[in-house]
Amino acid sequence: MLISYKWTSAVLGLLVAGVIMVLVRRDYLHTRYALWWLCVAVAVLILGIFPGLVDLVGSPFGVHYPPILVVIICLGLILIKMLTMDLERSRQERELRRLAQRLALLESIKGQTVDGVKEES
Repeated sequence: MLISYKWTSAVLGLLVAGVIMVLVRRDYLHTRYALWWLCVAVAVLILGIFPGLVDLVGSPFGVHYPPILVVIICLGLILIKMLTMDLERSRQERELRRLAQRLALLESIKGQTVDGVKEES
């Protein structure tokens, strides 16, 4: 007996949502990022249960092969996710650089190194 792709997609959506919840609960994943992944899980669940939605949305846009619409949308979302990750990484690098500069200033004011040993100049 073969399992319908609808059930497979629904189970995958629920499985992704469950894994995300576990990762948030164990504090491995920040809530801000979890919302993104939960939206992905809900989208997989909805498209799995109602695959006709792709046909319905693709027709007004003139898409002759509706599954390609899902691929294009997913590629767009991946690009957006990559951009937000790069923005976040850039912000963290800028903050780390500023903290290193502040630490260097404090060390020069106190005349000490990080180890607490006096510098001889």
